Amino acid sequence: MSLLGGIRPPIAVLSALLLALAGITALTLGRVSDDRVPKAVMTSQQHFAEDGAIALRASVDEGVTDLTRTAALFSAGDPVSADAVLDKIGNVYQKWTGSAVVEIQSGKLLAARGENVPLTAVDRTKLAAENGLAPRMVRLQNGETRLLSFALLAWKGQPQQLLVTSTSLKFPGISLGNFRSIAVIDATGTVLSSDGIPEPEQVLTDLQRAEVKESNRQLKSFAATAADRAGQHPVKSKDPGSGGYLGVSGSLTGDRYLGERQIAGYATLAASEPGEATVATGLGLSVVAMTKVAEDPKVTTSPVFGLLAAAALLVIGGLTVAFLLGTVQRPLLRLFLESRRLTRGDLTRPVTVPRRGEAARIGAALERLRRQLLGESPEAGADQAPAGHRRFGARALLAVAAVLLLVWSGPLLLLLNRAGDTVVVPQQMVNDQRERTDTLSDRVRRALNEGHADLASVASLLGDRTQPSEMTEVLRQTMNEHQRYDSLYVLDAHGAVVAKAGGDVHSPAGKAPSTRPVRVLDDQGKKPVVVGTAGLPGRGGGAVVGEFRLDFLNALLKRPGLGDVRIVDERRRVIGGNTGYLAFQKLPGSRLDELVDGTNQKVGLSARPSGVLFRDGGDIRIAAAAPFVGGGAAKELGWTVVSWQPASGLAIPEYTRQNRTVLAGLLGITAAAACLGWLHIVVVRPLRALARQAEELADGDRKTVLFPRHHDEVGAVARSLELVRQQLQGQRHQQRRPGGAPRSPAGAGRNQ
Repeated sequence: MSLLGGIRPPIAVLSALLLALAGITALTLGRVSDDRVPKAVMTSQQHFAEDGAIALRASVDEGVTDLTRTAALFSAGDPVSADAVLDKIGNVYQKWTGSAVVEIQSGKLLAARGENVPLTAVDRTKLAAENGLAPRMVRLQNGETRLLSFALLAWKGQPQQLLVTSTSLKFPGISLGNFRSIAVIDATGTVLSSDGIPEPEQVLTDLQRAEVKESNRQLKSFAATAADRAGQHPVKSKDPGSGGYLGVSGSLTGDRYLGERQIAGYATLAASEPGEATVATGLGLSVVAMTKVAEDPKVTTSPVFGLLAAAALLVIGGLTVAFLLGTVQRPLLRLFLESRRLTRGDLTRPVTVPRRGEAARIGAALERLRRQLLGESPEAGADQAPAGHRRFGARALLAVAAVLLLVWSGPLLLLLNRAGDTVVVPQQMVNDQRERTDTLSDRVRRALNEGHADLASVASLLGDRTQPSEMTEVLRQTMNEHQRYDSLYVLDAHGAVVAKAGGDVHSPAGKAPSTRPVRVLDDQGKKPVVVGTAGLPGRGGGAVVGEFRLDFLNALLKRPGLGDVRIVDERRRVIGGNTGYLAFQKLPGSRLDELVDGTNQKVGLSARPSGVLFRDGGDIRIAAAAPFVGGGAAKELGWTVVSWQPASGLAIPEYTRQNRTVLAGLLGITAAAACLGWLHIVVVRPLRALARQAEELADGDRKTVLFPRHHDEVGAVARSLELVRQQLQGQRHQQRRPGGAPRSPAGAGRNQ
C-alpha cells in the first residue's frame, strides 16, 4: 500500500488534527487571564513612545542638517560678520535655545545669541579629529542637558570660525493630554529631560506632592528597565514578521497607586530606513512615555467555555471518525479481502455484500462474477442490485461526516462569543487616538514650516548678483540634503523660471510669484501640488519656490495603531493619507465631516483636537481630528488631520475572545475540508469509477482492461477484478473450442 494513499491515512490525519484542535481550543478559549489592563492599551503606549522617538530623531537630525547647510552657504559667499550670521539664522530658524560664533585659533567669542552656550565643554584642539564636529550632549550645573551642534565658517584669508548652537532635548509638538508624562533617557537610564510631571513647588496639597514624588519614582524605574532592554538588537526584540518600528520598543507595567496602574511605553531613536544611521541615532537616546489607567476588575476570563468546546469536539470528532470507519473504511477493506479470495479460486462461499454505496455495488458485482466463474451466464442476476445503492453513495457518507464537523465549527464561526454592540472600549484608547492624531497634525505642520524656512534660508543667500548657474547649484545642494522637495526653482517678478533643480515646474507661467508662503495648486487635478514660496530680497518680486513631495507628507502619516489617516483642507477634501485614496475626495461618512467641523470650532483662543467613539449597531469605530494649531507658514492652509479605525481591530478582551473563537471554527472547517477532500480524491472518486467498471464487467464486458489508479485498497480491488476478467475471458475461449467443455476454475472442485 502507498504510504500516503489509501483510506487509512486521511482518517488517521483527521483524528490527529481533531485531537490537536481540541487541545488548542482548551488552551486558547479556556485560558484564564487576569490582565486588568487590555493589551490594546499597552500597545498604544508603545506606539506613543515610538511617535516621541520619531519626532525627537527628526528634530535633532533636521537641526544638524540645517546648521551644516546654512554654514556652508555662508562660507560659499562673501565674508560676513558673526553677528550677521547669528541674526540671519535667528530670523529663519527658531529651533535653538542659544547660538555662538567662536574663532577657533584664539578661542575668542565673536558673537552670541539666546542662552549662554557651554563653550567650556568644547575642546578646540580636537575639532580636526575624526567626528570632531559631531554633536554631543552636555549636562549643565542645574542638571539640565543641552545638545551642542557644530559647523565651520571658513572664508579665504580669514581665520576659521566655529558656529555652535545649543538646544534642549524637548519633544517638538508631542501632545501629552492630561495624565501623561514623557522623558528622554540615555543609555544608562538617566532621565535627561521630562515633560508632564509638575515640579513639587507647582502643586498645592500634600496629596499632590505625594503623587508627584511617586510619578518621579516610577518614571526612574521605567527608565532603568527601558535602558536595559534598549541594549538588545531590534530584530530580537520583536516577534518574527511583526515589522513596524525599526528600533527597540515595547511596553511596561508598573505599580498601583491610589487605585490606578502606572503603565509606560519605550522606544529607542531609530533611522527611518533599515540599516541607516543618523546623528540622532548615534546619541544612544531612548524615549519613555508614562501614564496611569484605571483597572477593570471584571476582565478575568473563565476556562469553562474552552473546556466545554474541547469536550464537544472530542465527542463529535469521535463520532465522525467512527462513522467513517464503519461506513467507508471497513466495507472497502472487506471488499479487498473478498476480491482476493475470488482470485485465489475460493468460490464456494457467497461474497459478503456491504449495505450501501459504491462498496455495495462492487460487492454485488463480485457476487455475480463469482457465479459466472462457476458457469452462470452474465445475464443472470443482472437486475438483482438494489436501487438504493446508487442513491446513497460514498459522497453522501462524506457529506454526513462534513455536517457532523460543521455542527461544531459552524456555531464557533458564526454564533458563539460574539462581541456585540456593547463592547467596552477603554477611554484611554480614545484619548490616545486623539493625542497621537494631534501629534501627527503638528508634525505635518512643522514639516511644512521647516520646508518654508529652508526656502527662506536659500532666498536670503541669493543676492541680486548671484548668477543663474550659481542658483542652480545651491538648489541642487538643497534638494540633496532635504528629501521633502519634488522640485526647486527661482522665479522672477513675471513668473519666468530663472534656475531650476528637480522635477517639472507647476507654477502658472507668466504670473508673478504668490505672496502666500504655502498653498495648493490645481485643486481640480488628480494630484495635489503643495507649493512653498519665499521672496528674494533685492530681486524686485522674485521668489524661491519649492514643490513638496506628496509622498513625503504621506510618509509622515504612516504610523501603526491609528488606522486610516487623512489630511483634509478647509473644504473637507482629502489632500493626503497613509492608505489609498482619491485626491480631493470627501471623507467617508457624514460623521467624520461633523467631527472635523466640530474640531475646528475655537475653544478659547484656538481650536482643540477631539476624539470620539462611534457606535452604529455592531460597527464601533474610534475617530479623532486635529487641526493645524500654532504659528508658521503652514497655519493659513487650514488643514486638519483625521484618523479612524474599527474597534474590532484592537486587542480588547471581547474581540480577542471572538477572534480566537472564529479561529477555532476556521481551523475545524479547514481540517474537515482538507481530510475529507483528501479522502474524496484518493478513495471516493476511484471507488465510484471502479463500481461502474465492476458492473460493466459483471454485465459481460470482457474487453475493457481494469487499471488501478493508486496502489491502495481500491487499486488492489481493481487488480483483483482484472484477474477475474482474465479468468472469465480464458473460460470463454475454452468454451468456444471444438469439443471443449466448461471447466471449473482451479480449486473450485477441491473446496466442494
